[in-house]
Amino acid sequence: MAWNLRTVMIFSDFATLLGAAFYPIYFWPLMRTKEYKLEQAINRAGIVQADVQPPGLKVWSDPFGKK
Repeated sequence: MAWNLRTVMIFSDFATLLGAAFYPIYFWPLMRTKEYKLEQAINRAGIVQADVQPPGLKVWSDPFGKK
């Protein structure tokens, strides 16, 4: 019985660590799209896309917009 409990605890700890690692990377920006849109607007304010974008590639788009 102790072996099963130990195995379950190891896998649940691993799942918890994965969740804790992915939360700030993936879920935090998804829940706060307005803040990230504002920050990207500020970061890209002085950039002319034609000067930076290599020819033949897709122009930057809103990463939070619908696909």
